[in-house]
Amino acid sequence: MSTPTLTLYSRPGCHLCDDARAALERVRARAPFSLHEVDITTDERLHRRYLERIPVVTLGDEELFEFFVDEAALENRLY
Repeated sequence: MSTPTLTLYSRPGCHLCDDARAALERVRARAPFSLHEVDITTDERLHRRYLERIPVVTLGDEELFEFFVDEAALENRLY
């Protein structure tokens, strides 16, 4: 079974993004996954799509969380 890859859409200076990153790292210590972080300010399309919703966490094309990461729900999803 391959390691899942989660994507965190964020931007610099976003405290909710920092909180989400910390939550993801806590979960990753228990349930391994790869983390790809995307700064939405580097892409106008992503900036328009996610600006009012960040942080957004996706698994493939599925949006799992916005604003906050539910650590228990994520861990259950990864197992």
